[in-house]
Parts: sequence; structure tokens; C-alpha cells
Amino acid sequence: MNRRAGSGTLEDFQVPVKVKLSALWTAVMFCYVYGDYFGLYVPGQLQGMLAGKMGPLGPTTQGVLLGTSIMLAIPGVMVFLSLALKPAVSRWANLAMGTLYTLIMLATMPGAWTFYIFFGVVEVMLTTLVVWHAWRWPRQVPKFSPSGD
Repeated sequence: MNRRAGSGTLEDFQVPVKVKLSALWTAVMFCYVYGDYFGLYVPGQLQGMLAGKMGPLGPTTQGVLLGTSIMLAIPGVMVFLSLALKPAVSRWANLAMGTLYTLIMLATMPGAWTFYIFFGVVEVMLTTLVVWHAWRWPRQVPKFSPSGD
């Protein structure tokens, strides 16, 4: 009996939590990059940059640039750490950073342009999913050995 392509059930597999978390942080980073890029098209933005101003952060200084660099580097590093850290450490790091970055987005969205609010809503959904998956991280069932091993 011949099977036609497209018949039957599609193949599926369980995606490990570490991979889900890493993928979510990757998606967050793409939203950050595109949101910041599109922000360059907001009228007056480039003139403000040329004048040495960073919007609501005020004058562009080394300290402000370092602070924003650290803030934006953490989600990128979480892409790797979500895979590399031991599960218990990864879980707490994802809970903490997911919550922090959800709050940061919620704080920066009011009064923003519509495109930024759109990206902000997507980022909040993604970081909320980070927290949800980290919170619900499956536990291993201890293996029972009748011999006491």
C-alpha cells in the first residue's frame, strides 16, 4: 500500500525547556533590534543623536552608553546562558531576567509611537513566556532502584 505525501500525522517531538528559553530570548533580541532600527525613522531622532542626546536618557555620555549596552547585552547573553547553565541556575536566571525585562518594556511603552508599542507588546509576551516556561520547568522523577542503588 502506497502512502501519499501529506497523509498521516505530522512528526513531532518534545522541545527541551532550555531550547525554548533560548529561542524566546533570540526572538526578544530581534524585536529589540528592529524596534531600535525603526526608531531611527522617527522625525527628529537622528538630529537628536547628532546633537548628543539619547532621548529621555539625556546627554550621551560614556556612562549612559555603557548602561544601555549592559541592558541590551543581557538578553543576548541569556540566549547562550539558557542553554549552558545547569537547569536550576538557568531557571532562576530566566525567572529573574524575564521578569525584569517585562517590567522594563512596560515602563518604556507609555507615550511611545505605535510601532514601538507593537514591538513592546510582542516583547512583553515573549518575556512573559520566558518566565512561564522557567516557572513550569519539568522536574525529573527520581529513579527508584529496588536494590537501593
